[in-house]
Amino acid sequence: MLKNLIKNALLEDDVFNDVTSDLTIPKNSSIAFEITPRERIIFCGEEVILEVFTQLKKSAKFKNTELDLEFFAQDGDVINAGKSIARGAGDAKLIFAAERVILNLIQHLSGIATLSEKFVKTLDNKKITILDTRKTLPTLRALEKYAVTMGGAKNHRQNLSEMILIKDNHIAAAGGVKKAIAAAKKSKKKIKIEVECDNLKQVAEAVGETCDIIMLDNMEISQIKKSIALIKKSKKKILIEISGGVNLDNIKKFSKLEIDSISIGFLTHSARAVDIGLDIIN
Repeated sequence: MLKNLIKNALLEDDVFNDVTSDLTIPKNSSIAFEITPRERIIFCGEEVILEVFTQLKKSAKFKNTELDLEFFAQDGDVINAGKSIARGAGDAKLIFAAERVILNLIQHLSGIATLSEKFVKTLDNKKITILDTRKTLPTLRALEKYAVTMGGAKNHRQNLSEMILIKDNHIAAAGGVKKAIAAAKKSKKKIKIEVECDNLKQVAEAVGETCDIIMLDNMEISQIKKSIALIKKSKKKILIEISGGVNLDNIKKFSKLEIDSISIGFLTHSARAVDIGLDIIN
């Protein structure tokens, strides 16, 4: 997946026809460079950097060029502003061809990792798992979900086939919670069944039919507490997940609840790209 992604990213940037570098930089010019963050980050993207340079070095244009590269950080490391992620030296045109693809991806992935860490630290409860969602950019899901784990959070389902998640539209189309769960249980594949509930009545129906996970979606805290009490009273082994509208300003209020997880689409769909630069050094 990463190889194809990098291949397409390099083609998109037309890196083998860099008219600026080709016209302004003498042939066989060498430079030294350093990749550093300009703010505190959780780094994610070592394999991205390696794959970009690997593919460029295999190309006809750059196969005979020189490149030395040394890493000072691994995925998941805390890197403070100004500290080195990697340093290298080699052909200037090669490095400039790689620069934007590398930075675009590691800024994005490190941004997701850094934000995930903030959510985990702000919640401050190891008994509750912070989860991502499927709200990812097309073709980038595997990388984005990997970045989430580098920040200390965990992955929800990777795709539609991995788990049965009965959402509001499924409930409406199936004719209610009971009918949806009953139909889902006919699956020949042994996979977990999760039900999204947005009111107490749906929670009661989901508990009655028995499922593996109940997601309490966009509920007020008073409703959440009543739902938790109802689920716990059943004595059934049903995991409780909170979702909808959770952010860094309000996540702390969920930390004392008897829940198992909080799923947050914001981790991937709204993470800010962190500031990382690739600069020439002497």
